Amino acid sequence: MALRSKSTSLLTRALRPWWRLTRGLTLGAQGVVLTRENKVLLVRHGYRPGWFFPGGGVERHETLQDALLREVEEETCVVPTGPAEFHGLFANIERFPGDHIAVFVVRQWQRDSIPKPNAEIAEQDFFDPGALPTATDSGTRRRLAEILDGQPPARHW
Repeated sequence: MALRSKSTSLLTRALRPWWRLTRGLTLGAQGVVLTRENKVLLVRHGYRPGWFFPGGGVERHETLQDALLREVEEETCVVPTGPAEFHGLFANIERFPGDHIAVFVVRQWQRDSIPKPNAEIAEQDFFDPGALPTATDSGTRRRLAEILDGQPPARHW
């Protein structure tokens, strides 16, 4: 698994210049999927370290909401059954120039199955916000503090 993660990471870094040439701006959508007890669903990717909200890039001719629904379902088999609440748009330019992430809160959802680990999503689970994995992304932690603790939203991821 470590070799696959390293090779995928190298491939991602190799493709970034192409993405920069073909896209002036990249846009992603992530879903903060919460249980009634406010446990949060996080995923660990096979190609980068850390825990994150499920989500991914917005494709051409796709709305933010459509991208959110597609990515969350593809990665976790979670299907929102009510409206996803827009939390904010955050610049992720320190990690990838021109990148922005739209965050939505998903409180109403269903899931009939849990996908098996694969090259993209190595692991997923629900966590108590006070007991997140140590490798949880710092931006993910900030978004949770904004959503659950009323911290003022930041502009950057």
